[in-house]
Amino acid sequence: MGLYNLQKILKPKSIAVVGASEKTNSIGRALVNNLIEAGYTGELFPVNPKYGKVLGLKSHSSLADINDEVDLAVIATPIETVPGIVRECGRIHAGGAIIISAGGKETGEKGRELEARILKEARKKGVRLIGPNCLGFICPARGINTTFSRTMPRAGEMAFVSQSGAICGAILDLSLKNKIGFSHFISIGSMLDVDFGDLIDYLGHEPDVKSILLYIETLTNVRKFMSAARAISRVKPIIALKSGRSPAGVRAVLSHTGALAGEDAVYDALFKRAGIVRVNTIEEFFDCAELVSRQPRPSGPNLAVITNSGGPGVMTADSLTHYGLRTASLEKETMSKLDKLLPSHWSRNNPIDILGDATAERYARAVEICMEAREVDAILVILVPTAITDPTRVAEEVIQAVKGKHVPLFASWMGGGTVEESRTLLNEAGIPSYNTPEQAVRAFLYMHTYSRNITMLQEIPPKLHRSLSFDRDLAQPYIEKGLARENGLLTEMESKELLAAYGLPVNQMATAASLEEAVERATEIGYPVVMKIDSPDIVHKTEAGGVQLDIFNEQDARLAFNKIMQGAQNFEPNARVLGVTLQPMIQRPDLELLMGIKNDPAFGPAIMFGLGGILAEVLKDRAIGLPPQNRSLARMIMEDTRVYSILKGYRNIPPADLELFEEMIIRLSQLAVDFPRIKELDMNPVMVKGGKPYVVDARVIVQETDAVSPMHLIISPYPAQYESHQTTSGGIKIFIRPVKPEDAPLFEELFQILSPNSVRTRFFTPLKKLPPDMLTRFTQIDYDREIALAAFDQTEGRERILGVSRVISEPDGDVAEFAVLVGDPWQGKGVGAKLLETVLRIGKERGIKTVFGTVLAENTGMLALGRNLGFKTNLIPHFSEYQLTIDLDKLPASFQSKPEG
Repeated sequence: MGLYNLQKILKPKSIAVVGASEKTNSIGRALVNNLIEAGYTGELFPVNPKYGKVLGLKSHSSLADINDEVDLAVIATPIETVPGIVRECGRIHAGGAIIISAGGKETGEKGRELEARILKEARKKGVRLIGPNCLGFICPARGINTTFSRTMPRAGEMAFVSQSGAICGAILDLSLKNKIGFSHFISIGSMLDVDFGDLIDYLGHEPDVKSILLYIETLTNVRKFMSAARAISRVKPIIALKSGRSPAGVRAVLSHTGALAGEDAVYDALFKRAGIVRVNTIEEFFDCAELVSRQPRPSGPNLAVITNSGGPGVMTADSLTHYGLRTASLEKETMSKLDKLLPSHWSRNNPIDILGDATAERYARAVEICMEAREVDAILVILVPTAITDPTRVAEEVIQAVKGKHVPLFASWMGGGTVEESRTLLNEAGIPSYNTPEQAVRAFLYMHTYSRNITMLQEIPPKLHRSLSFDRDLAQPYIEKGLARENGLLTEMESKELLAAYGLPVNQMATAASLEEAVERATEIGYPVVMKIDSPDIVHKTEAGGVQLDIFNEQDARLAFNKIMQGAQNFEPNARVLGVTLQPMIQRPDLELLMGIKNDPAFGPAIMFGLGGILAEVLKDRAIGLPPQNRSLARMIMEDTRVYSILKGYRNIPPADLELFEEMIIRLSQLAVDFPRIKELDMNPVMVKGGKPYVVDARVIVQETDAVSPMHLIISPYPAQYESHQTTSGGIKIFIRPVKPEDAPLFEELFQILSPNSVRTRFFTPLKKLPPDMLTRFTQIDYDREIALAAFDQTEGRERILGVSRVISEPDGDVAEFAVLVGDPWQGKGVGAKLLETVLRIGKERGIKTVFGTVLAENTGMLALGRNLGFKTNLIPHFSEYQLTIDLDKLPASFQSKPEG
C-alpha cells in the first residue's frame, strides 16, 4: 500500500467516528468530544444508527450514509464488527482507519483470524490501518485528537510513536508537567498495517518534525524499519526506548503483543546500524530528545564544564568517567584567555570553576572562550544559586553568548523555585536545562552516541588490500550434508571445509577411524598435535573429555585416543563415534577469540566477535553486527569488545594484523548472506599467534527454512545480479555494476574530470569539489530504495568510473526520480544511454511505475537522450527547466531485455 495514504490519516480533511456515542464515560463520546475540544476544523461525522445527534452533530447510520468524502474513519466498535466497517471504508474510498478496538492477536488464535480478515478487506481498496488495540493519535498544531485520552499535549517539534497505549498516557502526563510539546503523538497498537517503518518514513519528511521518539516492544517488517531508519536518522535524530531487555521482560512482551521479540543484543546492534540512539528510561527519553533535536551534533566527546561551584564540577567529572567520556584537556591558548578573565585562584583546570561570586558577564565570557576553543566539542554550564549570582541574568547573558555559534551547549541550573524563571528562558532559547549535572551528562552521552552512529553511517570504508573470493558451489554440498541429519550438525571436518570455501583461515586437519590410523596421521602432521572426538552426536567436545592437547609423541597419541574413546562412552553411551580428528597444536597462542553466526528468529543472521576459549560464555566479552559487512563496520564490531585493546598490542603481546580480522568478519558475513539455512556457526577458539588468526575448532548447525537469500537479511546486500558487460553505441566496452561505499575515491576522481558546465547542468549549482555529505549520499546506497549504477571502462588496467546513473524511489515505491552523470571525455558515446536504460529496466523489475527527472533547458544532450528513450518532455513554467517523465509499463522493447552478465 502507498505510504502517503498516511496523509489522509494524519492530515485528514474529514473524520468519521464509527461508534460515536452520547453515553457518559464511553469511548465513543470521548473521541467526538476530544476532536471538538481540540479545535478540529475539518468535517466531523459521528456514525451510530442509535442516535440522531452526538454532541450536537448529526449522526449517520453508517459510513455509506455520509454524502461527503471521508479521509479517516476512527473505529471504536467491538472488533467482530471491524472487518465489515473496513470493507465499507473501501467502498466509500476512505484513505485510512484507526482501529481503537482491542481483541486482536493479543487474545490468541481467534484474534489473529479476525486481524487477518480486517487486513484482507483493507488491502482490497488500499485502506491504511493504524491499530487495532491502540489509543489513536494527536496532532496539537492541527487541532486533531483522535484518542480517548483526557490529556491534550502542547504543540512542539518532537514526534512520539508508541506501541503501548498505557505508555502513551504516562508520557502525556509527564510532558505536561515538564512543558514538553509534540508535533505528533501516535499510538500504533498491534501494527496490523501501519508500523514503525511507515511512520519513520512519513515523519522524516514532515518539516515540523525535528526528532522522532519510539517506544518499541517488538518490531514487524524489520527490513522496512531498517531502511526507513537508516535514511531518516541521517537528517533527524531517532531515539528509541525498547522494553523487554530481561528474560522476564521478553515474556511480558510476548503476552502483551502476541509477537516474538528478538534477542536484546541484536536490538542493540540493529539500532546502532540504523543510527538510532537507544535509551533505558522514560526520563532519559526526553532528556536525550530535547538535547539532540535542539543543539548541533558534537564533533567529539570532549566536554567543557563551566561552574560557579567546585562540588558540582567534581560530580560532573565523575559522571563523565563513569560513561567512558572525558572533560576536554584545555590548551595553552584557552588557559591564557581564562587566566585573563578569572580571579587568580580559579581552578585552572576543566571543570572550569569560575567561583561563587561569578557575575553574568563572567559566565558569558567563559562560554565565549570555550566556544572558540578547538579542543572543546560541547559545553555544559552549571549554576548553583548564591546571594551574588542572579540566575535569570546569567541565563540571558549565556543565551546572547551562544547566538550564531555551532558548538552544542546545555545547562544544569540547580535548585528549585529560584531558578525556575531562568530555566524557562534557557529552554525557550533552545538550550536544554537539567536538574542535576549527572542528568545533563547522561543526556550528553546519548548525544555523543547519536553523533558517533551518524558518523558511522557516513564513513567511507577503505578497500581491502586484496580482493576476496568465495566458492559458493564448493560450500553448498556441506550445507546439504547437514540438512540430511536430524540434528543438522556438520562434523568438524565438514565445518572447516565449509569455512575454507569462503577463505577463512582454518587449521590443517586430518581424520582417523582407529588407534593405529590416529598414530599414523599424527606422525604425518608432525608433533605436537591436538586430538578431538569425531562424532555427529557430541556437540560440546570438551564436556565429553573429547579434546586432548599436548600430544608430543606416539605414546601420547595412543593414550589420548583411548582417553577420548572412554570419555565419549561415559558421556553419551549411544553416541555415534566416527573416530578422531587431528591437527597441529598451536603452542602458547597470544590469545583466543570467538567468531560466529547466530540466526535470530526475528532478525535473521547476526555476526559475533569477541573473547573465545572455554571462558567465553562466562566473561561474555562479545559484540554483534549485522550483515552485510565492510571494513569500517567490521572494525566497529571489534572496537566494541575489550579484547580489541589486546589485539592492538598489549605488553608482550604483539599487535595483530587487524585487516585480517576485518577480512574474516566480511567473509563470515558473506557466508551468512549466501546461506540462510545456517542456524549457528561457532569458530571457538580462533587462536591468535604472531598477529595471525587460525581457526582451530568450528561447529556448524543448519536447518531447513523457507527464506531465500538475500531476503532473509534486514539490510539489503550488494546486488551482484545487476552486474553486466555492455558495449555502447560509440563502441566502448563497459562494465556496469551497482555502486559500493568503497567507490567514494573514484567518484571524487570522476568529479575532477567534469567541466564547469557539466557540474552546473548536473548539480544545478557551481561546485569545486564534492561535499562530504554529498559524497556519502552518492556512495552509501540503500539497495532497497535506490538503484545506483556506475560504468567502468574494461579496456583500462585500473578501475575508473566513466559515468553513473541512479533511480531513487519515493517511499511509496511507485514513483522514482532519475539522474545521470557522464565524464566529459565519454559524453556523446552512449555511456549515459546504457546506464539509463539499465536503471530503468531494473526499476520496472522492482515495480516502479513512473520515473521523472529535472533537466536544465541548456542541457540539450540530456534532453535528446530522454526523447530517444521515450521520456515525455514538459517545460516547467517560469523556470528554464524541463521535467522528463516516462511510464515504465511502456518502456521501449529495445532495452527491456537483460544485458549479458
